[in-house]
Amino acid sequence: MDIIMYGSAILAILVIVYMLIKQMDIKITLFFIGIVLMFIAIMMGNGISAKDFESTGAVWLDPLLAITDQFKSSLTSAGFIILVLGGYTAYMSYINANDVTVNVLTKPLGKIKSVYILVPVVFLLGNLLSLVIPSASNLAIILLATLFPVLKKAGMTTLSAAAIIATSATIVPTPMGGDNVAVATELAQHAQFANLTVTDYVFRYHALVSIPTLIVIAAAHYFWQKRMDKKMGVNTDEAEVELKDVKLVTGGKLFTAVYALLPVLPIVFLIVIFILQSVSDLSINVSVEVVALLSFAIAIVCELIRKRNAKAVLDGTEHFFKGMGNAMPIVVLLVAASVFVTGLKSIGIIEALESAMVGIQGSNLGFILPLILVGVTALIVILSGSGTALFYSMVPLMVPLAEAAAINPIAVTIPMGLAGNLLRAVSPVAAVVLIVAGSVKKSPIEIVKRTSVPMIVGVVFMFVLSMIIFL
Repeated sequence: MDIIMYGSAILAILVIVYMLIKQMDIKITLFFIGIVLMFIAIMMGNGISAKDFESTGAVWLDPLLAITDQFKSSLTSAGFIILVLGGYTAYMSYINANDVTVNVLTKPLGKIKSVYILVPVVFLLGNLLSLVIPSASNLAIILLATLFPVLKKAGMTTLSAAAIIATSATIVPTPMGGDNVAVATELAQHAQFANLTVTDYVFRYHALVSIPTLIVIAAAHYFWQKRMDKKMGVNTDEAEVELKDVKLVTGGKLFTAVYALLPVLPIVFLIVIFILQSVSDLSINVSVEVVALLSFAIAIVCELIRKRNAKAVLDGTEHFFKGMGNAMPIVVLLVAASVFVTGLKSIGIIEALESAMVGIQGSNLGFILPLILVGVTALIVILSGSGTALFYSMVPLMVPLAEAAAINPIAVTIPMGLAGNLLRAVSPVAAVVLIVAGSVKKSPIEIVKRTSVPMIVGVVFMFVLSMIIFL
């Protein structure tokens, strides 16, 4: 039985890793392998290891029931939050609020005269903009069109500017991030973190590590880009950027102020409520999806005042619901990952891993599990260019493995989540690196040479800080 258990688990994981490296979509594969593993478990005499699972009475239908149960569970928790956030982001793009925010935040950069002071400033600004535009690729496209010419005009080298843009979307603490939503929802299912919201997770745990790490990376960027420019003789060669799909939105001061605020309004609400709860006895239980819907309603009112055409404004709200549909693949990935993990649990491999983790209890080696997971993340991200699929597939495993190793689950979730987002810019096959390299007419390897040191410094600092705080 052990041979079947370990053999099928290793084969399943190898298939997933192979597909990640080949940059294939793994959702259907996760579903399929999860089903196969559940059938193997049934043949081994095990039941399907899912919470509150009740058999259909026909064992050959049970794996499909497990999938439908997981969809129902996800769509009423993390899945719904992700759908609402996807809708809100899409509506902000439709009303051009995202473009207003980008224009407002990037405009003051032209007043900074020191090229190398611009390096950390632009890096931190780019991360701030990732609150509005969470996709690393989309943010890079926008920054290439709006910010790159400003940096070149200031005298920054092409490779320094490209490196900053390629690393703009990293680990900014935001309750609107799908990965943070998934982790917080998973943690809240366990007694130790009962009633944990994504806002609590981000501001009480994530920010303690991510904000200092961003500052360290900004400093590393400053010294590394300066050193590399000096090494190459400071080449201020011209580069043509071909991606020009950002609209220059014009309007009065009131319009600019309001529409620049709208994309980050849910985050502003969450921060204000979090601060009020921290400094007073005020008890307001407001979730991410509630503030997103409130912000959506405010945005509709703003559009009605701006356009004075109710029909056009109401027709435009369709983009919110289309955005929800566009976010569905993330929800499906979450469900597929959970089905895959259910298959692994059913054959008994998770229980075996938990038993192995028990061996490091009390040995002062609690950092081994997070270190292994960060190492695996680094390998897959650098080879495949994406760490999100691996991270989402590991979310259901993080708490049980951490508990078996007798360590705080936060010491696992934070390092693994942050490592994936940081190391994306170190992969020469990552979409964001390829977009930047193609746009500035440099090779991906040249871009990676500029991004690798700041990102690796960030990963090492982040891991050490996480172990100090949470282990």
